[in-house]
Amino acid sequence: MSNETINVIIVEDDADAANIYKHFTNEIDHFNVIATASSGSQALQLLKVIHPQLILLDVFLPDMNGIELLREIRKEYRGIDVIMITAANDTESVSEAIRGGAFGYLIKPIIIDKLIAALIQYDVVRGQLYQNQSVNQDNIDDLFRSNNKLKQVANTPKVAYPKGIDKHTLKLVRSKIQNVLESLSADEFSQLVGISYSTMRRYLEYLVSLEEMEVEIIYGSVGRPERKYKLLTK
Repeated sequence: MSNETINVIIVEDDADAANIYKHFTNEIDHFNVIATASSGSQALQLLKVIHPQLILLDVFLPDMNGIELLREIRKEYRGIDVIMITAANDTESVSEAIRGGAFGYLIKPIIIDKLIAALIQYDVVRGQLYQNQSVNQDNIDDLFRSNNKLKQVANTPKVAYPKGIDKHTLKLVRSKIQNVLESLSADEFSQLVGISYSTMRRYLEYLVSLEEMEVEIIYGSVGRPERKYKLLTK
């Protein structure tokens, strides 16, 4: 791995997804997310003033296709690397990403282990390229077998989680709520944890299904009844 700080820009129009990518990217040694953009035009404006080593780039952006943005980055900023993170799984998008020189291509919904493995592999490859002035054929073969290495990094036993539940986000939720003894609403928990209401509600209901939490229905005089969640003490 390299020892330099790897500055990262995230280009993603889903704020929740961008925050998750930012959190786990910053958890890796010497990776530093310096900015996020929710559109291609925002990303291009950012690149006029800051120059990251890496961009995590979505394909489906509100103002332009991420593949088009990849081409623009390649024309103006050839020293910046790109990892695509997208729901686009059509062969044309994948082919264009390869032709555009993307370092990696991750399909949504993202398995966080895959994201972490891709970032670690990027760090390894970058370190090997920048620490040596010349390489032999074995070194080159090793670098071009990055997909195999990435599989090895990610080849750890995995628990099967239901759709919409990510183990790292689940770990974050558990760590944030473990000392909360009173009953709180999903909105109150979402503010505590720092994720959206809908995401928090999904994880709370999952923890209820695991019998780690209990839910109480509070009926008020007006409006809908409110669901309050509380950790079960063991």
